[in-house]
Amino acid sequence: MPNTSTGPRQHPIERLGTPLSPSATRVMLLGAGELGKEVIIALQRLGVETIAVDRYADAPGMQVAHRSHVVTMTDGPSLRAVIERERPHLVVPEIEAIATDMLLEIENEGIAEVIPKARATRLTMNREGIRRLVAEELGLPTSPYAFADSLTGLYAAIDDGRGGGIGYPCLVKPTMSSSGKGQSLLRGADDVAKAWDYAMQGGRVSQSRIIVEGFIDFEYEITLLTVRAIGASGEVETCFCEPVGHLQVNGDYVESWQPQPMSEVALEKSRAIARTVTGNLGGRGLFGVELFVRGDQVWFSEVSPRPHDTGLVTLASQRFSEFELHARAILGLPVDVSLRSPGASAVIYGGIEARGIAFAGVADALSVPGSDLRLFGKPESFMKRRMGVAVANGEDITQARSRARLAASRVKPLIA
Repeated sequence: MPNTSTGPRQHPIERLGTPLSPSATRVMLLGAGELGKEVIIALQRLGVETIAVDRYADAPGMQVAHRSHVVTMTDGPSLRAVIERERPHLVVPEIEAIATDMLLEIENEGIAEVIPKARATRLTMNREGIRRLVAEELGLPTSPYAFADSLTGLYAAIDDGRGGGIGYPCLVKPTMSSSGKGQSLLRGADDVAKAWDYAMQGGRVSQSRIIVEGFIDFEYEITLLTVRAIGASGEVETCFCEPVGHLQVNGDYVESWQPQPMSEVALEKSRAIARTVTGNLGGRGLFGVELFVRGDQVWFSEVSPRPHDTGLVTLASQRFSEFELHARAILGLPVDVSLRSPGASAVIYGGIEARGIAFAGVADALSVPGSDLRLFGKPESFMKRRMGVAVANGEDITQARSRARLAASRVKPLIA
């Protein structure tokens, strides 16, 4: 199973208690969206007491956790107060917009263990931190990049007037955002001002710094789900799920499939990059490492120190989903990354602006062979809000993708 062994000896939880009792093993999720919800369910199957925290009430994970709290997680004192009140053994960030300096304090004071590490959460929250680490400290291949704090600076970063700069086409992203928010593809100077404005609107937190990336002419993107878990040696060992291919529109994933076909050379390069990055970040858990691939060439794109949205496909394709792998890894339990069957996922968007929507066509969707659904239970729908996902198996990824798309298309959100 494991591909390598790295890092210092870890100290996982030695025994699992009974929820809602003095012996309980308590895990707090910071972020309770659809991904956090699945992690909570996986933890509860192992007898863990779960606490869900998010910025709004009735988030998906709150609907299944033992307890929940509404907290502005970028407010350090408020975050600390809820952690001190609940005294969880593990604090598991599931989103980027968190007061990471406070997490460092909590970790350093021994109040709770932060998964995978508070440093990893801080670095990956900010595209500048992780990009400088990967490209400048670790020397791994990435797209060309620059940072800017103003519209004038953005123009200069793309074209410095001396034949330098990133050039066109290029990508502009807020340094702090997720799921494609605030991202634009620029093909010429006429796109710059609009891209700056969009980036300012799409950031996770209030800030005026962006990253501009040179465009790589890649063939496809993958997410390499990388698991750092305690092995038989008692040390953290790194293992990899089969590569996940995905289709993005405006920076947001709409389909994913597993396994993505790729050359053995590219796969080994991908694993080497993922092993190096996650090994530097440290800790236990599942990481979603995004990579660009062309032929045998591989470039690092981004990393999330938590389950990845494209990894929803693993609900159908693997023996243990990415959520079950994350739960096992953070608890110090054995993991198994084996593929069960080719699979695919397709997003179900809200399509309407309303609260408390309903879904028609569920029975028709589930009549598609090899299909399954996750309707997330988000309390409010937006046109492009991800409200559910269809997953499906097939004899190959082509059949699985067709089935997942068909199942997703049959689910019709409507005003209740």
